Amino acid sequence: MKLIWNHPVLEIFLGTACGGLLVLLIGWSRGGRMFSEDPGWSPRTKDMLNPDLKFPRCVLVPVLLDGKSTQAFPFLLNHPDKCSASGGAPFLLMLVMTRPQDRFLREAIRHTWGNETTIPGVIIRCLFIMGLSSDPSSPRPLEEDEKHKDLLQVGFLDTHHNQALKTFMGLEWVARYCPRTQYVLKVDGNVVLNPSFLVQQTLKSGQHPRPDFITGCTYRNRSPIQRQSHPRYMPPDMLSHTTYPPHCCSPSYVLSGLLALKVLSIARRVPAIHLEDVFVGLCLHHLGVELILGPPDIFPMFGRSYKRCDFRGFALVHPFKHQKLVQVWPDFQKGTCPLE
Repeated sequence: MKLIWNHPVLEIFLGTACGGLLVLLIGWSRGGRMFSEDPGWSPRTKDMLNPDLKFPRCVLVPVLLDGKSTQAFPFLLNHPDKCSASGGAPFLLMLVMTRPQDRFLREAIRHTWGNETTIPGVIIRCLFIMGLSSDPSSPRPLEEDEKHKDLLQVGFLDTHHNQALKTFMGLEWVARYCPRTQYVLKVDGNVVLNPSFLVQQTLKSGQHPRPDFITGCTYRNRSPIQRQSHPRYMPPDMLSHTTYPPHCCSPSYVLSGLLALKVLSIARRVPAIHLEDVFVGLCLHHLGVELILGPPDIFPMFGRSYKRCDFRGFALVHPFKHQKLVQVWPDFQKGTCPLE
């Protein structure tokens, strides 16, 4: 059995079957009603999934990203008015990828780089995207969402092979509820972000508008990994390319709102794969969009020891534990550094 769950091709087959079963279970738990007439339907605390419902051990993957398949995954927690609050459309929308059990990580982000008021005069909105936990004992984030009103929970299991689907459901939310945002940041939770550097040095520099803008740590000329035990294993029959197209590293990249809508649209016609960053790269390749290289080394992806003046010259550092983030953030906000 272990070999089955470590084989992405079989996971796709089993995930497809389990996906249909999960959707049926969701509908059954709601008395047979899957959606309201409003495409932004969002059940609240008393109208959520039956807490006693046992989910099968499934790995759901984005086999299809057409209109029908994405509509099969409702937003169980949703805030459709997030971008229409007073002040106008956001300059930057942060879509932070977390899991249901990552409550303390989200709390650390809210008090540090995810604070929407961190840059005076710049409208920033932050939302945390998650799927469903397969652990029935896992606490459900209803109380957390009632307090902070910043969670997007989608009706599929939150697994490693569902990261592409999680990202594209985030982009679908942008298309439905926040199409006028200037930039969208896709970011994992285990980072330290420097919002001021990202906005002032990266997004507000150069020519405007930039409808096909996307930047981040960039990978080029990488070959698919053929070792089945590797978490980024790519079955040869899933992707025919000998090298991946240029793509931004999965932990974080930022793209213009217009490009986010284009990527979402083309994704419905590109054969989906489970590696989220490569899939986005394939979508960009089909769109004919080239990555924009920012200043060198502003998105380090292999970890750094914290030094305030070094970190102030980065847009983002990955990985970075949230416990450490809370400790260093007060120091990070102190004073200036040479050459600033």
